Amino acid sequence: MVASGKGGVGKSTVAVNLALALAHQGKKVGLLDADIYGPSVPTMLGVTEHPNTDETGADPVERYGLKVMSIGFFLDPKQPVIWRGPMVMKAIDQFLGDVHWSGLDVLVVDLPPGTGDAQLSLVQKVPVDGAVVVTTPSDVALIDAQRAVGMFAQVKVPVIGVVENMSYFVCPHCGQTTDVFSRGGGKAIADSSKTPFLGEIPLDPGIRAGGDKGEPVVQADPDGPQAEAFLALARGVADFLDALPAAS
Repeated sequence: MVASGKGGVGKSTVAVNLALALAHQGKKVGLLDADIYGPSVPTMLGVTEHPNTDETGADPVERYGLKVMSIGFFLDPKQPVIWRGPMVMKAIDQFLGDVHWSGLDVLVVDLPPGTGDAQLSLVQKVPVDGAVVVTTPSDVALIDAQRAVGMFAQVKVPVIGVVENMSYFVCPHCGQTTDVFSRGGGKAIADSSKTPFLGEIPLDPGIRAGGDKGEPVVQADPDGPQAEAFLALARGVADFLDALPAAS
């Protein structure tokens, strides 16, 4: 699970690039967009086609080596999702049970922000190996990220670690680093909750542009410094997953 306590911290950007980074490391990766109200994964991956469906379920869309599913594949981009909680949980149940996810090493789930129905439904329906909590350095985001860490503790889901997004900005002209939203809060949360700190993701126009045009930075420039931040994050996640006991 890739989670955040609040919206606007770049959770989906982290989820998409993390999934791609894990795939670059040789894993067979699926990406489930569980943000029913604000599905952004189709845009970030540049997917416009609809999944193939039949009486047995649906085939995930394949993009950049990922198997992907999102409610956004079935909606007009301008159509809002005006659903109550039970409908959200039913949609997530279908994405888990009726999508042909077979053959994966890892399923990355991009959660909606907060600590509500989608998070609880997933934890109750499937065994979750762990969660990555995304925050920015701002005080408001840090407070909500701490709540997300606390939620996972209560539902007995291990927190793989905390990642600080939009951590700093490097001027492309002079090379000077600026801490736009402060810095270091993500590590402080990790330290206080005794969870690993998985690293800092810079505030970078290339990361934003890659998501907007459907070619995330890990795919567009896997050897660049921006992608390296996500590849380092993926190494931390992969190390955690590889250390888990083998399923019986």
